[in-house]
Amino acid sequence: MAEDTDPNAPWITLAGMLPVAITAALFIFFAGYLPGIAAGDTVRWAWAWIPSLDIALSFWLDGLSLMFALLITGIGALVMLYAARYLAGHPQYPRFSLYLFLFMLSMLGLVLADNLIALFVFWELTTFTSYLLIGFSHADPKSRRNALQALLLTAAGGLALLAGFILIGITQGTFELSVLNAAGSLSGDAWYLPILILVLAGAFTKSAQVPFHFWLPNAMAAPTPVSAYLHSATMVKGGVYLLARMHPSLSGTEVWLWTLTLFGGVTTVFASVMALRQIDLKQTLAYTTLMALGTLVMLLGGASGYAITAAMAFLLVHSLYKAALFLMIGVVDHATGTRDADVLGRLAGKMPATAAAAGLAALSMAGIPPLLGFIAKEVAYAGAVQSPVWPLLILFGLTANALMVAVAAIVAWRPFFGPQGQLPRPPHEGPWAMLLGPMALALLGLALGLAPGYAALLVEPAVNAVLGAPDSGGRLKLWAGFNLPLLLSGVTLALGLVLYLRHQSLRDRLIWLEARVPDLDAGWDRLLEHFMAAAKGQTRLIQTGRLRHYLFATFTVIVATVAVTMLARGPAAPAPSMGGLSVREWGIAGLILAGTLAVVLTRAVMTAIIALGVVGIGVALIFIVYSAPDVAITQLLVELLVVVLFAVAALKMPPALDPEGRQRHRPADAVLALLAGSVTTLVLLMVTSLPFDRRLSDFFEASSYAEAYGRNIVNVILVDFRALDTFGEIAVVVTAALGAFALLKSVSKARTRSGGAEGDREDRA
Repeated sequence: MAEDTDPNAPWITLAGMLPVAITAALFIFFAGYLPGIAAGDTVRWAWAWIPSLDIALSFWLDGLSLMFALLITGIGALVMLYAARYLAGHPQYPRFSLYLFLFMLSMLGLVLADNLIALFVFWELTTFTSYLLIGFSHADPKSRRNALQALLLTAAGGLALLAGFILIGITQGTFELSVLNAAGSLSGDAWYLPILILVLAGAFTKSAQVPFHFWLPNAMAAPTPVSAYLHSATMVKGGVYLLARMHPSLSGTEVWLWTLTLFGGVTTVFASVMALRQIDLKQTLAYTTLMALGTLVMLLGGASGYAITAAMAFLLVHSLYKAALFLMIGVVDHATGTRDADVLGRLAGKMPATAAAAGLAALSMAGIPPLLGFIAKEVAYAGAVQSPVWPLLILFGLTANALMVAVAAIVAWRPFFGPQGQLPRPPHEGPWAMLLGPMALALLGLALGLAPGYAALLVEPAVNAVLGAPDSGGRLKLWAGFNLPLLLSGVTLALGLVLYLRHQSLRDRLIWLEARVPDLDAGWDRLLEHFMAAAKGQTRLIQTGRLRHYLFATFTVIVATVAVTMLARGPAAPAPSMGGLSVREWGIAGLILAGTLAVVLTRAVMTAIIALGVVGIGVALIFIVYSAPDVAITQLLVELLVVVLFAVAALKMPPALDPEGRQRHRPADAVLALLAGSVTTLVLLMVTSLPFDRRLSDFFEASSYAEAYGRNIVNVILVDFRALDTFGEIAVVVTAALGAFALLKSVSKARTRSGGAEGDREDRA
């Protein structure tokens, strides 16, 4: 249970009930589209967002997005109501409620987005808001660490996903998912494999496939309502949703089939085994979520109607029973003060409603008739038989499902009917606000199992959306006759019961085995340590604290970049011609050259400052010669100001000579200066050799007086056409001046205090 809660505090507050009401209203809004979507309709909303890049803020409602939207809002409303009671009296509950509501909106935007760039924005919003929720108990170092781990890992996958989306937009000419899926598979495109790898990287990190799985169990550091919501209908299903949404575009290849089958299958079996090893019931359920995600990925690797129907049915089933079980564990923890499976027992007499909800949800999880979980398992076995890799699918599925039967008994049978240990406090039934969610979701799993036609209203339109074409449907049946899937279900149940009876001894062996397997979670910590050490070493190397080093590095990069670009494009600059220069221009050039040599060769700081001013005056003379008096005046004023300020600063500057009286020679600086000047000269020659494009000049000449009522074109450009730029430049100068003033003032105060302290010491002496 979360810290700092007060069971007697009023829990019906604005911060608690407003998100519940809005989320429930959204559920009703989306439910209104169910008849039309079930009939084959689709709905699209779009607004121009970045027209220059052909990016729209568009949303698409079809069978797949509607099923997700109903799960997100329906389960979300129940979880938010549960959280209001669970965290009653917590001083930070309004903050928690805001985070949870923003998380819900982010996930809703993700599943509704039709534009790939918009989808990515919502994708990263779910990453950020889940970081806030996982790290809600920010005083706990473990919560902060686990939240940061989830953020970094899923955000890294998100960057790969963005690269894949950009490749899709460039190669296919559209970012709209509806247009992309309607065009069919991208398998014939030369960029198909890079796109697939990048998209799978994003999906696998988000949906925690091995080897990116370790962040998800660690997310249990979040309060129980977050765990229930995150594991059932929201963030961890984001990668699964992406694979389902892009199924028409990316599926149908051997790479797709084998990658999803192997990653999903390994994740399924690994997570099922690890779930059996856990003692904390929240950790147990976390690993069963990994098992479900692996199963969904494995099923989406197929292309048959049975495989996709199984995926969509299992997605619905898992959302219902997983939310119910997590909320049930929260009620048990709230009532007893522990989640230890070896301590909890005989709670059914004290907590009958909680036991009933747990039992129904666990039966659906184990795939026992007449629950909806049984139907989903039957369809999954039927889809596995039809797959070209059916031996692997049956092996993975049978192993994982048998383990899930054992885990379901551990979660729902042992705490309520098994032996009881020493409980921290006497058990009692939970409040109605915390029981409503698990009871409603568990009963819904039973009702949809008894009447699978209602489940088909959600599942079959989603299947059509994933396949990209209408499907025959009609596969959700409580009784499909005596067949191979039914036989496999019987074998699953028998194996599961055997595993439950032997789970204590198996757990000891799994603990022994776990100690000898590489720990990826600890490896993550070592990776971050090495990363931080490398960053510190890089900082020591680059951030020397000396301005000369920074300038040298900056100009080196500029010169190298420009030079390499020029060499790659080939010599395009004509040979320089000096024949058209007048005596006056030669004189100005000589003045600039003399000033430059004086700056380089002088031994006195004041002489160097004056010589630098001579160079600036020479530049101003060039402006005057070429009829730019305004710019020349600005240049002269700036040079005058620089000379004055530098002259004042020179009083505090060290001499140009070192303490032994020798002049400091810097050959590397000289070479860099010559290279920079040469590259700049070549660039100017290349630019001036090109035909002059007068389009902008003609525009400003025609518009300067007509639109801005100014005859000085330069002033009009600065004040009117580039007003924001000019304002920004002024703001920068003012900010720098204020910073300099504050710095000088603080130095003055420090000196005053130092002088006062010295005076006090003299008085005391």
